[in-house]
Amino acid sequence: MSNIYYEKVTSVHHWNDTLFSFTCTRDPGLRFINGQFVMIGLIVDGKPLMRAYSIVSPNYEDQLEFYSIKVQNGPLTSRLQHLKVGDEVIVSKKATGTLVQDNLLPGKNLYLFSTGTGLAPFMSIIRDPDVYDRYEKVILIHGVRYVSELGYHEFIMNELPNNEFFGEMVREKLIYYPTVTREPFYNQGRLTDLLISGKLTDDIGLPRLNPVTDRVLICGSPSMLQSCCDMLNDMGFKESPRMGEPGDYAIERAFVEK
Repeated sequence: MSNIYYEKVTSVHHWNDTLFSFTCTRDPGLRFINGQFVMIGLIVDGKPLMRAYSIVSPNYEDQLEFYSIKVQNGPLTSRLQHLKVGDEVIVSKKATGTLVQDNLLPGKNLYLFSTGTGLAPFMSIIRDPDVYDRYEKVILIHGVRYVSELGYHEFIMNELPNNEFFGEMVREKLIYYPTVTREPFYNQGRLTDLLISGKLTDDIGLPRLNPVTDRVLICGSPSMLQSCCDMLNDMGFKESPRMGEPGDYAIERAFVEK
């Protein structure tokens, strides 16, 4: 098929019983902006079975990485979770998505709101030196139910600040705020509750969210997207209405947990 690439799985990592990630080869012809997604999947019964997945890896790496939940009865993830090194996956030739810098007006601070595997597009964004050039602070908030669901936690905490090319920018500008709702952790509570109460911004030493200075990208479940949009709208933020028309915040509507 002319609209897909056939790629080989190069590594698989199971974070816990419900989350896994994998890397695969990347065709040199695939171009994307950090924060975008592609369709990925498998050939099943001679036909492509594909879903939208944000790209975890930054656009300058020669491999692709994806982060997924495991759904035992899911048409695709019930199969993807059993991937092994050397298996073949299919990747669409066109990347798209709204979680890109051109959809945001200039601002002082960039907030990245994520829950669960909604972290995926922001893993590429926090490894983009151009993003650090645009903002004074980049604040990554990752909300999950259990500590074991904090994928990439150690990488963000320990490896990223020591990156040989942009580690200094990370140490100076990136604020990482993981929060857990169903068991003890040093940050606890729902993302929106922590922001509305002001606890989150107090914890990180920044003023409360302000549409004059702050920009926001959001990725998570449909209910999380709705609650975040309601909160930001109440605060006076304006959503980017469509691709290429910048606003105070943008969401990814195509995120699929299947």
